[in-house]
Amino acid sequence: MVKIAFVMQHWDEVVPRVGGSSSIAILTYQMARRLARSGEVVIYAKRGRFQSRAQRDEEGIQYRRLSVAAEDWVVRPLKLLGRFPGFRNPRRPFFASGLYYLGYAVQVARDLKARQPDIVHIHNFSQFVPVIRAFNPRAKIVLHMHCEWLTQLDPVMIERRLRQVNLVLGCSEYITEKIRRQFPHIANRCQTVFNGVDVHRFVNEDAAGGSIRKNGKRLLFVGRISPEKGIHVLLDAFQKVVEHDPQVQLDVVGPGGDVPFEFIVLVNDDEKVSALASFYRGILRRGDYFSYLQRCLPSNLASRVRFVGHVSNALVADYYRNADVLVNPSFSEAFGMSLIEAMACQVPVVATRVGGMTEIVAASRAGLLVEPGDATALAEAILRLLGDDSLRKRMGEAGRQQAAARYSWERVTEDLLHLYEGI
Repeated sequence: MVKIAFVMQHWDEVVPRVGGSSSIAILTYQMARRLARSGEVVIYAKRGRFQSRAQRDEEGIQYRRLSVAAEDWVVRPLKLLGRFPGFRNPRRPFFASGLYYLGYAVQVARDLKARQPDIVHIHNFSQFVPVIRAFNPRAKIVLHMHCEWLTQLDPVMIERRLRQVNLVLGCSEYITEKIRRQFPHIANRCQTVFNGVDVHRFVNEDAAGGSIRKNGKRLLFVGRISPEKGIHVLLDAFQKVVEHDPQVQLDVVGPGGDVPFEFIVLVNDDEKVSALASFYRGILRRGDYFSYLQRCLPSNLASRVRFVGHVSNALVADYYRNADVLVNPSFSEAFGMSLIEAMACQVPVVATRVGGMTEIVAASRAGLLVEPGDATALAEAILRLLGDDSLRKRMGEAGRQQAAARYSWERVTEDLLHLYEGI
């Protein structure tokens, strides 16, 4: 019986039977519950308030929750220092340092040593690899990337860490292929495992009626309220859409909270992403990105735009069912979880031609692609779909077919298990 351990990011909590709200937490929970049917699975994650340190889920998953409160106090001033220009190193930011949440990595590594897992599956943070390897020399280590850090950070530093990894996973072929090109000598160790969707929960239930009543044409955005998501561009585009269709509405579903400047903007060479630094400078003076969006929302749009806030994964499917078009205007997107959730609900999508979203839309023919930051092109694509019922229906059906065939959790877990067996 294979023993598998998942190592979450130090801020992620994984809630049994719910899976948390982040895409990585959902992914881990959905894969773990299926892998636990034929093996032993443990998940290491942050210990939240009122959570027990250890727990065994009814589906067989073991949870080991570790406190990072003390490290939060130590790391916080060092993170703030790294935001000042004189202390910035885009190729070696503090979050990529071996000292960054070293205590969390050591806690995990020591506990793993006692458990002796066959496979240790780490999300995103490559600096955890040497620590876990030192305590667990015989384990097979999988590094699963949901961002572009491996190809954005100092290649010498990253290469040292990758030497100790048995398998590198990308959440999209876009991520995986970039890693292969950057480190050709380990290209055969780099594979893709897509994110997935619950095709049984995310399904079109128009005939039965959803919990949210549909009233007129409705656009939907689902994701974090952060500058790289391009919601300011969506609002500019929405202004143009309303000029043609005054009845259309927009739901913005997702939690507030900007991604740290150094995680995406600082390390990215793309000019459009680098330009997002202006939002962070403004945030220091005037508040966060969500406040900025509310201040800049024209009065004529205020009644047509709803900022819904965080919605649990269990309930968000209702918003997809109620939508006519899903819009993702991101400047940076490793995969694009909202696209496949919309596709599963037979909702056509409009997305920007960035990251993994390009391959999702191209493979499925479930929507339209535009260049990031182009509000006019975004509005035109939205209006094209809103004005053509038959096109929306065809794209919705194509999306559902692709979601069920390629992105179901059963398919994703099967692909992962096959790669595990290979190492």
